[in-house]
Amino acid sequence: MEPEPGPTPPPARPAPVPPAAPVPPDLPDPHDLPDRHDPYDLPDGPDASGLSGGSGLLSGLGLPEPAVTSASPGPPAPSSAATPASGRGGKRRKGLSHKVLKSLLGAWALSACSAEETDLVEEHLTECAPCAEEALRLRDAVGLLQDDRSLDLDPMLRNRVLETCLGRRPARIPVPGWAASYDAETARLDALLRDFGDEEWRAPVTLKWFQDDRTASRGTTVAGVIGHLMAVDGLVAAALGLDDPLAAPLGESLGEPVPAGPADRTARFWRDSVFPPTRTVRGPWREQSHTLIRTVSFAGRGAAELSVSYGDFALPLCDALLDRAFECWVHGADIAEAVDYPYDPPSGPHLHRMVDLAARLLPAALAARRRGGLASPARGLVMPGAPGRSLHLEVEGPGGGDWYIPLDSPAAVGCPERSVAQIALDGVEFCQLVAGHVSPEEAAAGQDGDREAIRDVLLAAAAMSRI
Repeated sequence: MEPEPGPTPPPARPAPVPPAAPVPPDLPDPHDLPDRHDPYDLPDGPDASGLSGGSGLLSGLGLPEPAVTSASPGPPAPSSAATPASGRGGKRRKGLSHKVLKSLLGAWALSACSAEETDLVEEHLTECAPCAEEALRLRDAVGLLQDDRSLDLDPMLRNRVLETCLGRRPARIPVPGWAASYDAETARLDALLRDFGDEEWRAPVTLKWFQDDRTASRGTTVAGVIGHLMAVDGLVAAALGLDDPLAAPLGESLGEPVPAGPADRTARFWRDSVFPPTRTVRGPWREQSHTLIRTVSFAGRGAAELSVSYGDFALPLCDALLDRAFECWVHGADIAEAVDYPYDPPSGPHLHRMVDLAARLLPAALAARRRGGLASPARGLVMPGAPGRSLHLEVEGPGGGDWYIPLDSPAAVGCPERSVAQIALDGVEFCQLVAGHVSPEEAAAGQDGDREAIRDVLLAAAAMSRI
């Protein structure tokens, strides 16, 4: 017989689930792990969360993994039920640590980050003020590195500063208006010379002028040009009763008279001085120009008409200083060209005065060529002060204007009604013609009317040049 069954025992209770181990608050960032090739990529599937399986992220770090909190274990969730992936290839993107994002700021400033890195960095900059300030400084630095402008100072900066200072701070003793051009041009040339070294002072310079209907030239140095200017300025100094730089003891002991013409004075200076002259010539030249300006400033109104002899002709002091300003500009440009340095023309008002002086001297130069048989004869006798044939000289650009040059007599009056020809020239180009730096054939941009009159006037303008 089978034994009678006893009471059914109660079902066994499931074993208690131990409490989950606490997760440390500061976990190493997965992007800092050495065994990850791509810091953005994490494995797909259930282990991607690091919460299950012995091969999860936490076990790889040697840290305890949290236990499953479900009362009854169930089958693992299918991979399709896992947290949806994002990014390329279905891989999730995890935010970078502050350290990594900060290290990317330099590449971000240079626009060298990938699109994903750029998005992450810029999102971080909206939340982290220190990184935002650092990013701003880096972007400013990149802007300086990528600047295409030259870091060299503007070569005309000194001239502009000097002009501004002189314009805003008038002299205690005002310089007469007719001496302002000489004052400005000597100051500009001195500013050019100020930083010259010995090599620049010895640089070769070719002086050119127009003589016997052809171009003449003479070679010298930068120092030799300044000596030439000082020697010819001595004509104005002698007329004002100042010291003449050529009245040296050597010349007096030999009983030689001081030359009166600009060319002879220059030859005497070069002969008696150390040749080639050195940079020591700048000091006496600048002191002489300052003395001339001070003297005419104190002399009063009557000084403008004081006669200054040039040997073969004479000019009133106001025109003589304007002539010296003209030559100072022309030879300043010669020096600048020799040392490969920019040199601007005079300002418009000063250039206009120089053009006006040349236009006023043209009738006398034309009459001198006519006396020498180098120009066509006058057409009829014209009484002084009466209108005669004239040539319309149209000078364009800054300092330009209209002048009517008498053709038959220097004492005649040029007027538009008796104009038989017209010449159009740029202001600087006309001054280059008068200085002998441009030939008459190259000078006139526009010509109309009597061809013979045009040729005579252009040749007379070039013949006014001298060394």
